[in-house]
Amino acid sequence: MFKYKLRIIIFLIFGIISLYNVEYHSSSGYYIHSINKIRVAFYCTSFKYGGVERVTSILLNYLSKKKHFILYLITYTQILSDEYSLPSNIKRISLSNHKKNLFKEIKKEEIDILIYNFYEIKEIKRLNKLKKTKVIYYNHSSYFLWLFQHIYNFEQSVYKEYKNCKYVLSLIPLENDYLFKIWGIKSVFINNPSTYEYDSIIPSNLSKKNIIMIGRGNDPSKRFELGISAMQNIIKEISDCKMNIISKSYNKLQNLIQTLNLSNYVKITGYQKNPEAFLKNSSLHIFPSICDTYPMVISETKIFGIPTIICGADYLALAKKGTVIIYDNDPNSLAKEAIKILNDENYRKKLGIEARESMKKIKNNLIAKKWTSLLLSVYKGIDVFSFQKLFNDFHKPIKQKEANIILNNQLNIYKKYDPYLKEATLENIINFSFE
Repeated sequence: MFKYKLRIIIFLIFGIISLYNVEYHSSSGYYIHSINKIRVAFYCTSFKYGGVERVTSILLNYLSKKKHFILYLITYTQILSDEYSLPSNIKRISLSNHKKNLFKEIKKEEIDILIYNFYEIKEIKRLNKLKKTKVIYYNHSSYFLWLFQHIYNFEQSVYKEYKNCKYVLSLIPLENDYLFKIWGIKSVFINNPSTYEYDSIIPSNLSKKNIIMIGRGNDPSKRFELGISAMQNIIKEISDCKMNIISKSYNKLQNLIQTLNLSNYVKITGYQKNPEAFLKNSSLHIFPSICDTYPMVISETKIFGIPTIICGADYLALAKKGTVIIYDNDPNSLAKEAIKILNDENYRKKLGIEARESMKKIKNNLIAKKWTSLLLSVYKGIDVFSFQKLFNDFHKPIKQKEANIILNNQLNIYKKYDPYLKEATLENIINFSFE
């Protein structure tokens, strides 16, 4: 009798302990045993310089506060000096040969979910064969924009392999809402988190005639040359205008500045881990890139209430509100628009208010909650389409008519940029078969 009562008491104790270790997650709609934490690893090239790395840093800092996860950061490179901040409770793994050692580390650490930030087709094929680890492909790529150029070699595109992926994250609404559906790719649109918190930033007063450009100066797709060349005409109208390029210095850019006699007007600042001081003193952001997905620089400048001139790229999630889009590769057209904004204080401030207001709802704590719901859903094996609604409040889905207009705009920009695309048509892209 005593043994029987003892068994009942032990059973009740374990039952109570189990109840304390179970939590109902309202966003996902299921119970999860918190004692069995989910092992989540982010895998990217390095942890310094680029937008992908900055996004990873922000997400890890927020997710590290969630009790559901054991978090890892896996990088292809070794640990570098002056990297982005990483919480102390996150395990760092640096690979000497990522093709060989990545899978060894996944198995060793028993990773439940891998966030994959690369575009290597062979590696994606191998990852898709994993049994115990679920892989989320975080599509920071600009492949979609280069489809025009690679249309005749489309079978090599990473998009062909995405058809076999269960979880794909897209940063481009046009891609997620339209092209991916046509091509049979399952995806979810998600905003990148912001470098700065909306409520903690005092916006620029837009009083100084300072222009800013931010990015990798050695990347030809950023087209800093277009912005630098535009300064020739800008300073003719606005003699006190200055331009800061937040980038490492490269000979090609420095030579152009000197050739155009702009050394007194254009400065390359070098890499800035925190460009806040420059943003506070800027009144206009020029974004001449021809190939981007979710540029953090537009997010940053908008939070500081700085208007942006975008050269094409109306497919971007942040393309509207507080921006002016020109569909031209001509520095004279760019200069004309810049002069208009800098010379008209009321117009400039109106755009600045619109830019900052557009970032009001895109808050990092809300994005972190979306990520938590996403990871918990993926862990349970819930179909990707069942949690698409979690992200719909961030953007209005694009319809076919609007999508075709945007694609045509971008195609026309590309045709001016690259003569190879002379015969390219919208139908080539939309009707392309992966089979």
